[in-house]
Amino acid sequence: MKLSKITIYPVKMPLVSHFETSFGRIYDRECVLVRIESEGLVGWGECAADRDPGYSYETTGTVMHILKDFVLPLLVGQDVVDAADFQKRISGIRGHHLAKAGVEMAIWDLLGKRTGQSLLQMFGATRGKVDVGVSVGLQDTTADLVRVVDGYITNGYRRIKIKIKPGRDVSEAEAVRKAYPDIRLQVDANSAYSLENAHILRPLDDLNLLLIEQPLFEDDIWDHRLFQKQLRTPICLDESVISPRHARYAIEMEACRIINIKPGRVGGLSQALEIHSMCQQAGLPVWCGGMLETGIGRASNLAIASLPGFSLPGDISASDRYYTRDVTFERFKLNADSTIDVPTGPGLGVTVDEAAVREFAFGEETVS
Repeated sequence: MKLSKITIYPVKMPLVSHFETSFGRIYDRECVLVRIESEGLVGWGECAADRDPGYSYETTGTVMHILKDFVLPLLVGQDVVDAADFQKRISGIRGHHLAKAGVEMAIWDLLGKRTGQSLLQMFGATRGKVDVGVSVGLQDTTADLVRVVDGYITNGYRRIKIKIKPGRDVSEAEAVRKAYPDIRLQVDANSAYSLENAHILRPLDDLNLLLIEQPLFEDDIWDHRLFQKQLRTPICLDESVISPRHARYAIEMEACRIINIKPGRVGGLSQALEIHSMCQQAGLPVWCGGMLETGIGRASNLAIASLPGFSLPGDISASDRYYTRDVTFERFKLNADSTIDVPTGPGLGVTVDEAAVREFAFGEETVS
């Protein structure tokens, strides 16, 4: 599959409502879209890095640099066989997993279009729809948080995740649990605590949570092991698991009881598939986290979340949760049972609105 031309677009898209985590509030979401031309076909991918280095050291700026100057020159004009071949070709570039994952996603899209298969079929998955939940950012007040959660429950979401940070943690989770005693509830700290102050989270054990996501440092596995021993509630690792190797470390150390698999964070769908298999063998549940993706990344997430090991609802909310206008013509909708249908068309199964891409883009680089 000869890759003849690759174009990358940094885009900025207004969110329906602001989104706040322990590392800040945003009103617009940035990412980098990847367009690859090959033998008359076009494949699309999404690099989920944002403007600021909060969740990751990668940003839209670093992604544009790494792709243009290092990754894409290794691919253009080359016959790339599949995702494994892609990973081999770029193995000399350390880190920058979000950048790599966006390109690999576009290669999967091309492979599916070339063979007439959806990602669902290529992965060997069987579920046509996946359980999903909604991620609720920090709000101005606890009352606002409960009101926003109420809106999502009214809309049909059956699993709620709330963001927490020091000073905005146990009391807010208690308020949501009191208002909704039976809702599937989890919290996400995005690395806002250390082992020295994490003890303030122990009362969360009394709230019947599904999990506590990434309470400690983003590069830590060992301290999570120590903290997990202090809790009945499962700890879920997100930021700490950046490769199949790190997933193995976490499993062997018993640092967590659940892993959040984000294909972007681990360097691509192929790496996410490897982690999924590893967790299945270890009997560890997994779920698919979200990064405010466009319809391109959302389609990819739905496909991988259809695999059997993804036994917990993912952060793959409906399109209207985030964007009034998306970059795909398809809009993902929430079903009455809090699921979303997995695309069944070739590749990602979505059609990109290139006019929308150009409208939201604030740059463009082509390597051919």
